[in-house]
Amino acid sequence: MNQNFAISEYPDADKIIKQLDELIKKPIYTIWPEALKRYEEEYFDKKCSKSKEMIEEAKELIPGGVQHNLAFNHPFPLVFTKAEGPYLYDIDGNKYYDFLQAGGPTVLGSNPNEVREKVIELINDCGPSTGLFHEYEYKLAKKISDNIESVEMFRMLGSGTEADMAAIRVARLATKKKNIIKMGGAYHGWSDQLAYGIRIPGTKSTQANGVPRHVFKYTQEFFPNDLNDLEKKLFRNKFRGGTAAVLIEPVGPESGTRPLDIDFNKGVEKLCRKYGALLIFDEVVTAFRIGMSGAQGYFGVYPDLTVFGKVVAGGYPSAGGLGGKKEYMKYLAAGISGGDKHKKALVGGTMAANPLSCVAGYYTLCEIEKTNASQKAGLFADKLIKGIQELIKKYNLPFVAFNQGSICHLETVGTMHFSINWSKPWKIPSVLEETSKRKKEMEHIGSAYMAEGIVTLAGSRLYTSAAYNDDMLPDILSRFENIFEQIDVKP
Repeated sequence: MNQNFAISEYPDADKIIKQLDELIKKPIYTIWPEALKRYEEEYFDKKCSKSKEMIEEAKELIPGGVQHNLAFNHPFPLVFTKAEGPYLYDIDGNKYYDFLQAGGPTVLGSNPNEVREKVIELINDCGPSTGLFHEYEYKLAKKISDNIESVEMFRMLGSGTEADMAAIRVARLATKKKNIIKMGGAYHGWSDQLAYGIRIPGTKSTQANGVPRHVFKYTQEFFPNDLNDLEKKLFRNKFRGGTAAVLIEPVGPESGTRPLDIDFNKGVEKLCRKYGALLIFDEVVTAFRIGMSGAQGYFGVYPDLTVFGKVVAGGYPSAGGLGGKKEYMKYLAAGISGGDKHKKALVGGTMAANPLSCVAGYYTLCEIEKTNASQKAGLFADKLIKGIQELIKKYNLPFVAFNQGSICHLETVGTMHFSINWSKPWKIPSVLEETSKRKKEMEHIGSAYMAEGIVTLAGSRLYTSAAYNDDMLPDILSRFENIFEQIDVKP
């Protein structure tokens, strides 16, 4: 088992939280309006005209013009036609550094030959799907199980959202308890029951438009890094149907946007054992990005169930799955269960575990392990964040930059560091107003990054891959500097 982790030094969560606390007390630091207008006119309008034209046409057929939230960009989304290693290329021929990495899964970089060739071979021989069992379903499951100790069995699904849905169904069947407690601010897909307390801790159901409020009767949230808050809810649930599971992102909500203390996960594990709740790790981002044994290997925690996402299909479609101990995974058995009679979770997916996704996932994990890609991506991220921190200091900006291995954060306005306290309802409108204003500034600085040839996730998160090398760093940092020197306090 490869135990080379992407995290060379775990960040001081308490120090970062204090920096973020100070950031959201300050006025908004934003790119000069004239600079933003220049980017809009000279870059987007002139150099991205084909993208602009296509998006305008797409709006007639596709709501908002794009299919995925990550594809939105101010002043309009760009149309990307090529992905290769650390680079993306748009329809106008412009070249970008890719720090979105499809939302995190491409640890090797985009479209690596070693994986693509195996996918082409499979398509030539078998086709993308048969609806029947294929050898790479077994090979992928074994690869995951061999590397992640808690995963005794693995079930491939269509997405991380589906895997999270399956996880809570399994937990309720296995424990015969009702309640699910998730970490406030964390994202576990867009299913009805888990569209609760997302992005900002304390939001409860306010972000879940279109979901009836009674759906959340058995879903709760606790404040990140607060074991006392979690235990209060676990204790209270003893008298209200019990707690089936605690569901967390192991580096913190929204891929560590609000980082957790290094010993926090062990504290959660201990409380789950005390109250008979299953511990579910959502490793959609962290599995194989933090290391071959995932974040759980790094933290030394043994969850009951683990949710996987895009990486288990190597960035190809049908990218999700659920792994865990046999005593719980039996509730997902699709075939004959050897006479062991028990209720099974209603879980399906016609295209789940298709040959194309399984072969891509298997060879992606093999290549990550063989090339030590997780650690390479993490080491580059260390240098990137150090360089950005030096630029922040040079221009006397209040921004906060940190990383957990190859998961990098560059907080310029701290939108997701706010929280809502329902014991003080009179403050809620002001919090919502402030986060709305700061979200707009995230869009503005994100568009400046894009115009400088840097693709990020929502202007505040960057993922590195093993395709980056040190020779690229000066050029990347010079692009950030072009933006930082055009930032001032918003009047």
